[in-house]
Amino acid sequence: MHPKEEPVPGQRRRGAALEEALLTAAWEVLRDHGYAGFTLEAVAQRAGTSRPVLARRWAGRHELLRATIAHIGAAQPSPRADTGSLRGDLIALMRGLNDSRSEIATVLGAQLGGYYQETGESLFALRDVLLGADGEVLDEILDAAVDRGEADPGRLTPRVRSLPIDLLRHHVFLAARPMPEEGIEEIVDTIFLPLVRPEP
Repeated sequence: MHPKEEPVPGQRRRGAALEEALLTAAWEVLRDHGYAGFTLEAVAQRAGTSRPVLARRWAGRHELLRATIAHIGAAQPSPRADTGSLRGDLIALMRGLNDSRSEIATVLGAQLGGYYQETGESLFALRDVLLGADGEVLDEILDAAVDRGEADPGRLTPRVRSLPIDLLRHHVFLAARPMPEEGIEEIVDTIFLPLVRPEP
């Protein structure tokens, strides 16, 4: 992450610039102190502002947490590649996510135990918050593969469509480190492609 920039004395942040600063500070607090230390007061202090400034935007830390996860995911655009093949496009997407999202996945897996206990939710409930544009890029890749005749649309059920990214995230959550290159190729070549190829 980039080091936190201090506001210029006498300069008041407003609108999008203020929200960016608040959500960046919120991520830093979550990363450094976990959910136990993720309070509006701690985020306000890290952002150099006051608790009421946050409370006007988010009713509590649950809402702030979701906004923070969505923000940090959107701040790292989903990698896009057009290699001309389903295999190439999938491997390029997974390599990019592996490089850019591993820290996020590790923090969500390791630092949010208190959140899951407090809300009764699970990591799966936050998946869609983080997934965001990743799902759109994956849909574009799969739709293009269908158009080229590389994938059977009848086999692309919602669970199968998300399988490559779900397996990648599963590894990162459990291992707390990026997936090796051979793991990415194995998911694509031995698991996913055989599931979606049209019948001869």
